[in-house]
Amino acid sequence: MTKKVLLVGESWVSSSTHFKGFDQFGSVTFHTGCQPLIDAMKGTDYEVTHMPAHEAQDGFPFDLEGIRKYDIIIISDIGSSSFLLPTRVWIHSQTAPNRLRLLKQWVEEGGKLVMAGGYFSFQGIDGKARWRNTPVEDVLPVKCHPWDDRIEIPEGATADLVQPSHPILKDMPAEWPPVLGVNEVMLKDGAELIARLPEDQGGHPLLVTGKFGKGRSVVWTSDMSPHWLSPAFCAWEGYRQLWLNMFAWLEAND
Repeated sequence: MTKKVLLVGESWVSSSTHFKGFDQFGSVTFHTGCQPLIDAMKGTDYEVTHMPAHEAQDGFPFDLEGIRKYDIIIISDIGSSSFLLPTRVWIHSQTAPNRLRLLKQWVEEGGKLVMAGGYFSFQGIDGKARWRNTPVEDVLPVKCHPWDDRIEIPEGATADLVQPSHPILKDMPAEWPPVLGVNEVMLKDGAELIARLPEDQGGHPLLVTGKFGKGRSVVWTSDMSPHWLSPAFCAWEGYRQLWLNMFAWLEAND
């Protein structure tokens, strides 16, 4: 039976100015950061729908009925403002449902949520992602710091598997490729720490699970693709298995 996964975020638009002697011109390019995951889920029981960041402002559902169409929702590299400031609020100063509160209610009633890391995940670059003290943070097994929470690891860090027998690590290779960065978070009481950075690199959480009401959540504090994941990590045989295991744990009824 196919499970519907909604991935929100993981896109950006870049504007460049090109100087050629006296002359100059501009260009705009659109990028996505989720193709490795989409490719990895092909042929599995999980159908991934990507909602780019610029579409989420008005495209993410404004009611529980719309959110309930999905079995799993992934929030990745998109700030809370994109959910809090739809056009009717930002441009027209009209009221709108608070979709962060709706997500909390959805998880409490049995929904399954993933937050993956990035420059606009958790608190993010310059603290601009602003997930701290939101209803979505309430359902996560971690708490966000109030500042820029990026930890850049240019030398790379290999996961320390704290619970190698955990279902999310089932059938996973013992050797993992390095990650190049994470968002720094704080574990909540009752959170299950599955993997972290090595102690000599801070021991920061990398993979954490938790339960909220009847629902479940998974936190992966690194990227789902470059730049914090190397191309080698995305091509690694364990990449696909890791996401399949995350989804299976979210769907479990134990």
